[in-house]
Amino acid sequence: MDFAYTPKVQELRRRVQSFMDEHIVPRIRQYDEEVARGCFPVSFLEDLKALAKSEGLWNLFLPHLRDDEPGTRLSNLEYAPLAEIMGRVMWSSEVFNCNAPDTGNMELLHMFASDEQRRQWLEPLLHGQIRSAFAMTEPDVASSDATNITTGIRRDGDQYVINGRKWFITNAAHPNCRLLIVMGKTDPEAPAHRQQSMILVPRDTQGVEVVRNIDIMNHHAPEGHCEIVFRNVRVPASNLLGEEGSGFALAQARLGPGRIHHCMRSIGAAELALELMIDRSQERKTFGKYLHMHGTVSEWIARSRIEIDQARLLVLKAAWMIDTVGAKEARQEISMIKALVPSVLATVCDRAMQTFGAMGISPDTPLANHWIWARALRYADGPDEVHLRSIAAAEIKRRQPMQGASAAYLTPPARL
Repeated sequence: MDFAYTPKVQELRRRVQSFMDEHIVPRIRQYDEEVARGCFPVSFLEDLKALAKSEGLWNLFLPHLRDDEPGTRLSNLEYAPLAEIMGRVMWSSEVFNCNAPDTGNMELLHMFASDEQRRQWLEPLLHGQIRSAFAMTEPDVASSDATNITTGIRRDGDQYVINGRKWFITNAAHPNCRLLIVMGKTDPEAPAHRQQSMILVPRDTQGVEVVRNIDIMNHHAPEGHCEIVFRNVRVPASNLLGEEGSGFALAQARLGPGRIHHCMRSIGAAELALELMIDRSQERKTFGKYLHMHGTVSEWIARSRIEIDQARLLVLKAAWMIDTVGAKEARQEISMIKALVPSVLATVCDRAMQTFGAMGISPDTPLANHWIWARALRYADGPDEVHLRSIAAAEIKRRQPMQGASAAYLTPPARL
């Protein structure tokens, strides 16, 4: 296997890193200050987006861009190291129009939208003119099993009527959010995986109420992780995405690429945490020795390097499989990285925070924010336990035809 980046990817890595160093990193303090004052979106974000677009660093995540759509067509494997760089600053992916949940929504619209839906919603998303949200999770059911959702989508003549409650809907508080992709049930009597449908709901439709923006571990995200109530929300029947009963399949198609993008960015955040830990360990002394000279900190550094590289290789394998055999065939690898990478990020951040001492949990470093997001990612796009259950089921199924074949390797008990 060849682990080297191609010249094309090397050049893109250089350009993305240069853009980060020159235009994004110097703005981190200003971003934080403006958000703290309630100024959102921050004043300079649109200018940075226009600059990134003009430099061709735009829509790098979408492997099946058409020639008439803005962006650079890359495979998932090629995109991975670029997403890593973006992951070092939590808000930077929006600058390149590579931010969740818009990326997953654009993938969904790219695959399943009608021509009119593409014109109305996909095109402005691809150009970064609007933002969007994906409304699936509900407070009253275990939404990790999407067949549990209860939001109703009822046909009434040439309209659909939507009633239900969603929460932790990322991006719904963003002032530029114009579209909600809502998952609900159109036929509760159908087979379990054919009851659900997806429908496009303009954010300003009558009956859509954003109840609150829910903080995550006391961290306030200005773009929102919102609770939303839909009360007799009416939209044209033409807003149905795909066909009735296809919602579960659409959700699976959307979540695969979305999960791997989170993991790609998390690798970059973990690398930053490790770099900060190493730098701190060479600057501070305790008991007459630099921190890295203490066995505990030295071990943290070594284990972090091992764990990050292991996680990266598994993410790259999943990306390669999505490119070569598709997300459906790569579902086990996607579950594996989703169950692994957030925990690696949280662990490395925790070690780095401990190395920094009290400063590590303050706003003076990015570590606490990355740690909080790592913890949240253990729920997002499916909790760890669901992915682990899926991985175990696949392993057991794979083993069943060969059950007992390894018995010859067992050592029988000694006879008396």
